[in-house]
Amino acid sequence: MSVHRRCILTVHAHPDDEASKGAPTLAKYRAEGVHTVLVCCTGGEEGDLQNPRLREPGQPFHGLTPEEEKLKMAELRPVELAESAAIIGFEEVVMLGYRDSGMVDTEANAHPESFHMAPIDDAVGRLVGTIRRTRPQVIITYSDDHSGYPHPDHVKVHDISIVAFERAGDPNWYPEHGEPFQPAKMYYTLWSKARLIAVHDAMLRLRGSSPYDDRWFNRVGQDERITTRLEVGEYLWARSGALLAHATQVNPDEPFWFGLSDEELAEVYPYEDWVLAHSHVGYVPEGIIEEDLFAGIEIAAEAHQ
Repeated sequence: MSVHRRCILTVHAHPDDEASKGAPTLAKYRAEGVHTVLVCCTGGEEGDLQNPRLREPGQPFHGLTPEEEKLKMAELRPVELAESAAIIGFEEVVMLGYRDSGMVDTEANAHPESFHMAPIDDAVGRLVGTIRRTRPQVIITYSDDHSGYPHPDHVKVHDISIVAFERAGDPNWYPEHGEPFQPAKMYYTLWSKARLIAVHDAMLRLRGSSPYDDRWFNRVGQDERITTRLEVGEYLWARSGALLAHATQVNPDEPFWFGLSDEELAEVYPYEDWVLAHSHVGYVPEGIIEEDLFAGIEIAAEAHQ
């Protein structure tokens, strides 16, 4: 497996997911010269307005009916995504072309153009085509555990990513989507309980209150699954800046997102945690925590030269 340029491809369900999951990591690798690709599976048409400021006089949602709000949302979310991607530093944004599926048992979930209703082979084929064209050694996707947020689009992102990871290198699948290319490693996103506790304690100490309660602390932790931890304290601006770019989806006054400044968060938990889910490089960390998503890939490349 030869390596020509380092490339990471990350798969997300909606505009704004790229901001909340992995933005500092992608900004860090972009600063190191890695080619970064964002795949967004839907347009986020079903998102609700989360920022009450945008209903104030002079703001884009002032005086709109619910129907008009939906149309305005569909108009603004691509603009917000472009701004967020520019802040993080993505060199390429690929829209997979599906409609936001909304939540389970809603009308949007049964929409024929929704991601949820898309035939699996169609969605996998589109993702395989992007993988073969951009040739990422590393793919990032959502975890196989959806208990925290079982949104249909998030579940399907995981499902198509797993299949595409394996089929991209198989010439028998989707020959119409380019020359086969096998990615080396796949990682799952994960918000660790260690981070939750660190942020909670810091907010109590610095702000006197925390948005986290028993609903969060009673969730089953998955910290034992963590294989990889990146220090990204210098790149937390990518997360906060990208979140603020999604003005319709993120309330700038919400302590869940902005209870700590970037500098304060860097003091208490300057890391992003990942789970190495699949590897084709013959390298799996045992008893140690990786510090690089590309760990082992250069070794594998040299062994095959």
